[in-house]
Amino acid sequence: MKLLLVEDDRMIAESLQQAMRAHAIYWAPDAFQAEAALAGETFDAMLLDLGLPGKSGMALLSALRKAGNALPVIIITARDAIEHRIQGLDAGADDYVLKPFSVEEIEARLRAIFRRKEERHSNQIRVNDVVLDIASYTLTMGDISQRLSSKTFAIMHALMSQPGMIFSKTQLEEKLYGWGGEVDSNAVEVHVHTIRKKFGAEIIQTVRGIGYAFPGQKTP
Repeated sequence: MKLLLVEDDRMIAESLQQAMRAHAIYWAPDAFQAEAALAGETFDAMLLDLGLPGKSGMALLSALRKAGNALPVIIITARDAIEHRIQGLDAGADDYVLKPFSVEEIEARLRAIFRRKEERHSNQIRVNDVVLDIASYTLTMGDISQRLSSKTFAIMHALMSQPGMIFSKTQLEEKLYGWGGEVDSNAVEVHVHTIRKKFGAEIIQTVRGIGYAFPGQKTP
């Protein structure tokens, strides 16, 4: 695992690097060096101290989340007041650990974060940069996100489950109404138009005279 440790205390940083040799740990002693590291490298998670010189850890975390970066973050701090914990979690931290802590606790919390992440991904279909959340009926593309109606979701679920496959209008109508259901003549077109209006015309490909397809390949 590749970790970004943002901590101004050299002794703590070197102790963690020594104790967590199973991971590649990049140490940034302040928020500015952390931002430079994030701009040039990809990390699996961040361990973030709040009391940093120049720019606080909370400011770094807030900027990270405002930029749409979902990097898992564990705050490591001596600030034990409940309002600090609430503020950190509300700012987008995945967990909050008080100093002094054990390396075993950090390892366990990292495992828990990635376990939850895997569970969330199992309820999602990803194709390129488009994500369909099956549990919440939410479609996300880049910074655009919208909860779909049940019928619009049915169309996107069918198309994204088999990207590249062309579905005829009749096949998509079956997804909407089932066999033998009463079908509105332009129902498929209406729902496709609704999706395109929000996410752009390219999100669903029209194959003239045949049907519709979702371009791309599934992302693991």
